[in-house]
Amino acid sequence: MENVRVRGGRVVQRHVLYLGEINDEQQASWIKTISVIDTGKQSVEQIALFPSDRNPTVTNAEAVKVYLNQLTLSRPRQWGACWLFCELWDLLKLDDFWKTRLVKSRKGTRWLNVLKTLVSYRLISPGSEWRLHRQWF
Repeated sequence: MENVRVRGGRVVQRHVLYLGEINDEQQASWIKTISVIDTGKQSVEQIALFPSDRNPTVTNAEAVKVYLNQLTLSRPRQWGACWLFCELWDLLKLDDFWKTRLVKSRKGTRWLNVLKTLVSYRLISPGSEWRLHRQWF
């Protein structure tokens, strides 16, 4: 969860990441690990992740089997193009150019950020503004 301040100064919690359910054995392991960390002991157990089709060869580590054939990727986004766009934007010093030309908003809209988003979208994956809103926000 993440705390986000919204209009009117209210703070709401936004769901950032869902890691799934854990079984009773995993819960006991987590509680044990947390208790070790809370007590401040110098030695903390290491947990290793292994694919389900391989036997763990690491000693002194608790093995967690990962079923790679059951992992799925949904709504992936590539970030390399976004990073490259930001680097190019900064290299051309477009912030300085546009800051003097964009009118200040009475409602607090950051027009420079809106412009950056629209321009990057047109370069990376051209489409309508509605498609940008649907896919990225």
